[in-house]
Amino acid sequence: MVASMNLEDIRLNCREIMNSLPKHVSLVAAGKTRTPQQLKAAIEGGVTIIGHNYIQEAEQSIAAVADKSVHWHCIGHLQRNKVKKAAGLFDLIETVDSRRLGEALSKACAQIGKVMPIFVEVNSAQEDNKSGAAPDDVEELVRYLSQLENLRIEGLMTMGLFSPEPEVCRPCFELTRRLFDRLTEAKIAGVNMRHLSMGMSDSYQTAIEQGATMVRIGTSLFGPR
Repeated sequence: MVASMNLEDIRLNCREIMNSLPKHVSLVAAGKTRTPQQLKAAIEGGVTIIGHNYIQEAEQSIAAVADKSVHWHCIGHLQRNKVKKAAGLFDLIETVDSRRLGEALSKACAQIGKVMPIFVEVNSAQEDNKSGAAPDDVEELVRYLSQLENLRIEGLMTMGLFSPEPEVCRPCFELTRRLFDRLTEAKIAGVNMRHLSMGMSDSYQTAIEQGATMVRIGTSLFGPR
């Protein structure tokens, strides 16, 4: 695959990767630092979901792309003081990892008459410097968040360990899949465990082997930042 910022290469990369994914796996194009032209090229290549890490960048991209067929996901750590903007910008928040963040987001969504689909983020690497709920706390958090009227839990998300070696991430993905299966079997009221978001450019194939239904890919689509 050619790693380049050439717009035609981006279109081709998107088509190639999307054609290679199993039918049950969705692609989230990670749009961090990418220009509106690059994002539009990805859409022309078949992308329908774009993820952003930062509120200001997402706001600019959404306005510039101006394509109502695209779904926008928050895939970066969300601070509580940014939830009002996030509630209006995004179609899904993948990184809810605490009661307080969930409460603030639900309140912000209630103010604009919106029910926000969310994923609970799991700190599967169990590293202090990473966001996400500790694996042992995930079920309790899901049960709590399921009671908030303006949130709808639809899955789990994890980053895993940062490594160019995909096998390093496999235990993290396996742990998150076990949590996903347990929550699915629990049949918690108001929870619909539809998606397991894990895997990036270096690790998405391993993530799919471990049960991912959604992968977040940037470099393999757009080239290095």
